[in-house]
Amino acid sequence: MLVLLVCSGMMALVGIMGPSADGDASRSVVWACCAGLLLTAGVYHWVPATLLDRAGGFIGLAVVGVTVLCTLAVSAGGTSTRAQAFLVFVVLYAGFHLRTAGALLVTSQTVVAGGIMLFTSDAVESALTDFVFFGSMLGVTGVLLARSSNSHERLVGALKRQADVDALTGLVTRRVLDRALSSALARTGPQEGTALLLMDVDEFKSINDVHGHLAGDDALVHLSRIVKLQTRSSDAVVSRMGGDEVAVLLRSCSRETAVRRAEHLLDAVRGEPLVLPDGTLYGLSISVGVAHADTRTDDLRTLYAAADEALYAAKRGGRGRVEAAFA
Repeated sequence: MLVLLVCSGMMALVGIMGPSADGDASRSVVWACCAGLLLTAGVYHWVPATLLDRAGGFIGLAVVGVTVLCTLAVSAGGTSTRAQAFLVFVVLYAGFHLRTAGALLVTSQTVVAGGIMLFTSDAVESALTDFVFFGSMLGVTGVLLARSSNSHERLVGALKRQADVDALTGLVTRRVLDRALSSALARTGPQEGTALLLMDVDEFKSINDVHGHLAGDDALVHLSRIVKLQTRSSDAVVSRMGGDEVAVLLRSCSRETAVRRAEHLLDAVRGEPLVLPDGTLYGLSISVGVAHADTRTDDLRTLYAAADEALYAAKRGGRGRVEAAFA
């Protein structure tokens, strides 16, 4: 919307000053364009950005803008520095606000429109010289901005992946689990439930103290691999909560099934020792807390608190065991 308001302000200034060359539009046309820009700005302000994006509203705005500028210039019999300045503005808008393909498409259209405007108003030899200079400037500007935008998108994507995936274990982070858990709890019905399993490594501090922090990292990677092998991505989300704590969300899962799957995880970890850096085998042990919600809710804290309490109950009960609590 800000871009449209700036353009309308520039149009208003042109309308106040009046035509400065034969290729300039009349005051009435300029003021009509100014009104159209303000109306479009209102529409773009009230319509959700996601809906505009799906409908092609952002790229359409640039395409229509270039078409209108070219039509006005041709109908007036030529072009002017003002009209060419507006074409540059369109390329800048496309480079900063559109995806790479869209920015390149709009830049190409702008170069073609600039050529039409120049060859309409000038002799062929003069127009050709201006077109080579002006078209090259628009093309290089558009390509550079598109490349910059593409690099920015890749950086944002990389940062998002870093925020969503734990670098050590490859498990998703707490923020991803929270989203999945909120969605699962919102869909929980009377015939199904949502379970949350919290687990951590027993005596994890002693692994770090005796065998080193690299061994502790190996233990977390080892545990994560086993848990991922014992779960299906279709009905489970496995997340590293922080430290040595791992969480498993089980969708559409009864209380009995949740406890049984927690016990299977316990047995799987026991049955596959960790190979330490010196080649010796270390039998890992985990404690698991199970929480279950069988009604629709948006209260994540209650489910987390229940699973946490169950986990500490397993610790207090001697470790290497499963305890359950129901939210």
